[in-house]
Amino acid sequence: MLRGSIALSLAIAALFTATATAQMRGTMTPPRAITLCQPKAPGAGEQNASAKQVLAAAEKHLDDQPHALAHVHTEGTLPHQGIRDQSIEAERDWPLMRQAALAWRLSADARYLHQVDAYLAAWSNTYQPDFNPIDETNLDGLIDAYVLTSAALPASTRDATRALLRKLGDGYIARIHAFPTEHKPGTATNNWQSHRIKLVTLAAAALGDQAMLKTAHELFERQVADNIKPDGEVIDFAERDALHYVVYDLQPLVAAALAAKPFGDDWLRYATPQGASLAKALDWLRPYAEGSRTHEEFVHTRVKFDRDREQAGEKGYSGPWDPKTAATLYWLAAQLDDGYLPVAQRVSPAPPDWIGACSYGQ
Repeated sequence: MLRGSIALSLAIAALFTATATAQMRGTMTPPRAITLCQPKAPGAGEQNASAKQVLAAAEKHLDDQPHALAHVHTEGTLPHQGIRDQSIEAERDWPLMRQAALAWRLSADARYLHQVDAYLAAWSNTYQPDFNPIDETNLDGLIDAYVLTSAALPASTRDATRALLRKLGDGYIARIHAFPTEHKPGTATNNWQSHRIKLVTLAAAALGDQAMLKTAHELFERQVADNIKPDGEVIDFAERDALHYVVYDLQPLVAAALAAKPFGDDWLRYATPQGASLAKALDWLRPYAEGSRTHEEFVHTRVKFDRDREQAGEKGYSGPWDPKTAATLYWLAAQLDDGYLPVAQRVSPAPPDWIGACSYGQ
């Protein structure tokens, strides 16, 4: 049974013994890292379908080149506004890096390692964090790629990437501690904060920085208290009247819990004195994901931008909520607790390939 998620692999930097050579020969065997993500070699059996898909997709993108930008910005923008279009194009690099890293671990084909090296070097030496968590949340693809390949990267790329991750982790912590003076009202407790905590936790796990991880844990506990009600409803639901934002609030917290799991903490089950927990929030959403309850999205939203997106024709900002949009959330949650596997399979029979390509320690 599938257990864990690629997000769990973010802890391997703390466990790596970085003795592998950085020389990238065509027949190079990937260094064996102590990691909860052990990508499956393609072979007989449906269980390897995701690995086959990863390799097929990675092969198609081997000739792609990085689109690194110093800054990206999509938050609060409509199509074709500002640098939105350029940012969306550039951000496609991040999951592509993770895909190439998985392909290398699956195949030992050094072409994929070369590609990861090129992309990580380009981004690490170009990107300047703005510390907008909505713009930067998808950097998890870059972080995954680093963790999966770290021990085999050239020292220059490894050091540059670690410097970027440290800047992200330390920078977000500093800005969280600067509340309320430096942020929009409400973002100290809503989905923005969930994404900040995700990025801090993933950076800490990738760096193997126990002090940063301890801070991330404290911030996670505070967010559970501030964002999740004792019955499991998140504050974003009342603000936006949309399950879209329930998913968007919980998925980064699940990713954080997965990254922290190898360090021995059960963030999923942490509960406040009032009884709020990430598990209870997932359970609150579950009837909607399973289809026993339905919801019309954004009917009573308090945010004008939601109306603007609807008028611009963006999908998902009116009408009934589509449970399929919770597929990644519940496939990730199922890696923390097998009890979420039935709902994950209900919303999507197979996991996203970047999750399904991995086998995890029992």
